[in-house]
Amino acid sequence: MDADIALQAGWALVGKGVRRRDWVRQRPNFFLEAWKPGEPSKVVPLACKGMHGKTPYVYTQLASASAQVEAVHVGPWNETPVLVTSTELLGQRGITVHILQANGDGALAFAPDDPAADADRALDDLNIYPDVRVPDPDGGEEQRVSGFQVQPDQYAWFRRALARAGAAGLTGFTGGGELTAQYLTKRQGRRHFEGFTHAGTGIVQDVEIEIGGVNFVGTDHVFRLNGTRVETFSGLAENLFRHLRDGRVEQYRREAHALRASWRSARFEDDWNGPVSLREDGSIMAMSLLPETPRKRRAKKRS
Repeated sequence: MDADIALQAGWALVGKGVRRRDWVRQRPNFFLEAWKPGEPSKVVPLACKGMHGKTPYVYTQLASASAQVEAVHVGPWNETPVLVTSTELLGQRGITVHILQANGDGALAFAPDDPAADADRALDDLNIYPDVRVPDPDGGEEQRVSGFQVQPDQYAWFRRALARAGAAGLTGFTGGGELTAQYLTKRQGRRHFEGFTHAGTGIVQDVEIEIGGVNFVGTDHVFRLNGTRVETFSGLAENLFRHLRDGRVEQYRREAHALRASWRSARFEDDWNGPVSLREDGSIMAMSLLPETPRKRRAKKRS
């Protein structure tokens, strides 16, 4: 999920008092959350770069991306796994992805019955002091540097923040702006979805399709790609969508995890004329080409 959305529930990233802090811009692009019902989530900060230029610039990108992910620590300093990538688009020579990885724990361990971890509960903004505690190797007083650190007593809250940020991303993907608001805090932008929204973000469950024997709910868009008319459908499996529509994030997670194998075996060739991408979280994107319609000639203006 988007790192800014998750972090803003605990730290202020915008505003007059924040703009002057240059270090605030050093944060990852995304969080990878590996989760399984009944087990602690594992969090990996991720930074992604890309380029068309010369290969040596890759090293500059990997260095700057490393600084971004180092700004977040889950638990003790320097024990968080991170991942950074720099992608070269080489034209006819293909695509090369350069990857740096640092191993670590990143597990959000807390008591199974801790109510603070319940993703069905609404989330309020916290005001966590933006620093990272760096221990002294000689056993002296620890140093504090700028950054974002999730302490062990905040693991349950952060797990809830990540789960609800992920739910907001899925409901937004289906075109449901009003549904998305329930998963966001004020600082995360809830007000934008609660008030008047553009037709493209205010749509809720306006398209239903069946692909591979599965019903999906979402929205579609028609646009031109290099002059060709294209239709794109984005949505979520209907049974999973109902859980997120009604605020049942925990039930969604349990069922989505149990259905992972069925998504891998689904076949779409006979149901959709175009590429289909189905993720293990039950979300889908399907594209198809549309026939061209005759264009009306414009009348020439008389002089």
